Amino acid sequence: MKRLLAALCLCSIAAVSHAEISQKLGSLEVHYNALTTDELLPDVARTYKIERSKTRGLVTISVLQRNKVGVAVPVPAKLTLYATNLSQQLANIEMRAIKEGTAIYYLGDFRVVAPDTLKFTATIEVEGEPRHEMAFTQKFYK
Repeated sequence: MKRLLAALCLCSIAAVSHAEISQKLGSLEVHYNALTTDELLPDVARTYKIERSKTRGLVTISVLQRNKVGVAVPVPAKLTLYATNLSQQLANIEMRAIKEGTAIYYLGDFRVVAPDTLKFTATIEVEGEPRHEMAFTQKFYK
């Protein structure tokens, strides 16, 4: 996770419009990011079997929950994610779980033709929690 997050953070610094963002949903904290895959370092793309392209996007999501001592820890979640473009075309984004040590995060790739703005809508289910929904928008410029 550290390698991917470090790479994504570096990409985010290079392109401020792709900054990682988070939302608080009840007892959950959800971190997410979306970018075109050509921004990934080649080694990172190869490790996670992601095609690097200006027409492919990558969304990353991690779900955290505070433990008894107040530390946010990753928790497994069932994610359903859709993206809608400016033409109102809807695409289902299949998310796959990546587990590295105690880290858990989810990756999904999708087609994007810039310039475009995508609205992502996610349903997040964590055991013992009510189902949560969230949305975020990302502009793609390349």
